[in-house]
Amino acid sequence: MDLHEIQGIGQRVMNNINKVIVGKESVIELVLVALLCEGHVLIEDVPGIGKTTLAKAAARSLGCTFRRIQFTPDLLPSDVTGIYYFNQKAQEFLFRPGPVMAQIVLSDEINRATPRTQSALLEAMQERQVTVDVETMPLPRPFMVLATQNPIELEGTFPLPEAQIDRFLLKIKLGYPSEEEENDILLRFEKEDPLETLEAVTFPEELLAMQEAVRRVMVEESVRHYIVKIVRATREHQHVDLGVSPRGSLSLYRAAQALAALRGRTFVIPDDVKTLTPAVLTHRIMISPQTRLRGRTSEEVVSEIVNEVPVPVDELS
Repeated sequence: MDLHEIQGIGQRVMNNINKVIVGKESVIELVLVALLCEGHVLIEDVPGIGKTTLAKAAARSLGCTFRRIQFTPDLLPSDVTGIYYFNQKAQEFLFRPGPVMAQIVLSDEINRATPRTQSALLEAMQERQVTVDVETMPLPRPFMVLATQNPIELEGTFPLPEAQIDRFLLKIKLGYPSEEEENDILLRFEKEDPLETLEAVTFPEELLAMQEAVRRVMVEESVRHYIVKIVRATREHQHVDLGVSPRGSLSLYRAAQALAALRGRTFVIPDDVKTLTPAVLTHRIMISPQTRLRGRTSEEVVSEIVNEVPVPVDELS
């Protein structure tokens, strides 16, 4: 696939999702970035703002299979991956696939499940395979986990471990709509749910070709060094106890390639990196308790780091 085709396909998908999701173009663009990078997305926001609708709209627009898992404290790992059961008629054990065996998986309220069940997603997210008993089975491609968690209600929840949080390419927030957007939502959903009539505008095979093509987006040496300097600055910052890992560097690199392709370019510019840094790096750092007590957030620290690192303007001009 030619790199210039990606922008047209991406715009087609975004326009289709926009028929259902109102006023969240930047969020939809980030979800497409994650899809092109074969990454996963963690959505942390309050209930009722369209997280599930966004996942369903994306799956339908891409022609992908979709499954939703409602995480609860009594959910078992086998409820996620699937089980072998004995078929008395056939007199043999058969595999019943779990909901994770879909192309787009919505893991709703992931922090309500026990660590044992959360870990069932680790192999699926990183290795794109599941192991049940002694048999390992590949997951369908493309494959993406869209996980949600509610930042308000923490009672009865199990915080995600750093190892699992680091496996999410992006952490995003939808936020409340503006007054005009909320009025548009009421009008759009007045007579029918537009999600019910949403049709696919591309297909999984085309998405796989796009995933291969974005790796050909050029990243100039100075921009590559810019990414490395930002990541290394998180490890040396006075308010950060745990900085970004090399996996974070690679995630930012891949995401910048995908964003450049979606915006019609065959090369990455520093603005691509700056745009993606909050979504890619914020959940990968651990700020010190003293910083947290002062009321500062990870978002503010990452923004401060990005502003301090020199942008490679001269090298690109």
